[in-house]
Amino acid sequence: MDVDLRKLRYFVAVAEELHFGRAAARLHIAQPVLSRQIRAFEHELRAELFVRDRRSTVLTEAGRQLLTDARALLASAEALRRRVQRAAHGRPTFTIAFMPGLLVTAEARAIGQRHPDLAVNVVRTSFDDQADIVREGRADVSYVRLPVDQRGLRLRPLFSEPRVVVLPADHRLAGKESVDLAELVGERLLQDPDAVPEWRDLPNRPIDSDPRPRPALNSVEEKLEHVAAYAGTVILPLSTATFYTRPDVVHVPVADLGPNQVCLAWAEDNRSPLVQEFVDLAAPPPGDRRQGGSGAPEGLA
Repeated sequence: MDVDLRKLRYFVAVAEELHFGRAAARLHIAQPVLSRQIRAFEHELRAELFVRDRRSTVLTEAGRQLLTDARALLASAEALRRRVQRAAHGRPTFTIAFMPGLLVTAEARAIGQRHPDLAVNVVRTSFDDQADIVREGRADVSYVRLPVDQRGLRLRPLFSEPRVVVLPADHRLAGKESVDLAELVGERLLQDPDAVPEWRDLPNRPIDSDPRPRPALNSVEEKLEHVAAYAGTVILPLSTATFYTRPDVVHVPVADLGPNQVCLAWAEDNRSPLVQEFVDLAAPPPGDRRQGGSGAPEGLA
């Protein structure tokens, strides 16, 4: 049996909303049509995906397993569509994604010089989309900062660098040469705690009592603005903190916080020779002495 991608998209919408009405509105189809499509999908898979009654919709164990696999499959299908469209229309392109603080100029220039007919693009990512951008085919390779969801990806390590806490310039810890995580236990972390699991898992960390909602921060600039306004602190890789220097915030090394690992990521189903050529150029395998870059800021390679 071939999996119907359209029905799979319908399933994901219902699984994420856990409500047929909201899922139907999101998909711009009528709710009865959606219900029929889900029932047909369950029949094709010979598995019940939802337990539903008048008050709730809940995923079954089979439904949870399908949701885990479905997102990667849909992303792979979308990436395939994008690659085919790029190949079919005009000048070939190669897109390099990178996280804030990382430099990809040398590698972008090198791959362009090797392939003069290639249009090389660069795009900045964030913690939220640094992996999805290659899974979905919006970029060919991505310079990512761990941790990332590695499903559907291949990774090659590039380098690691220290992490620092960013504080207001007159903060009580601002003048120290370094701090320990325990000294930050009472601080309000502004970013996603999953980005700093060591802080998230600190014992005896108090519940955030600040009545202000944690801001939705989509860029380093926004994070620094909130730090300067005494809304909290952020943990950043050293290169990011130094790249975005400003007078009203400071960064202090965190002595017992492990380094941030930077890797080059690409979709495991992307077999393009150009991707492999770029990977070997940016991060030559051990023993390969060909000239290549690392994406590392100066002094961190």
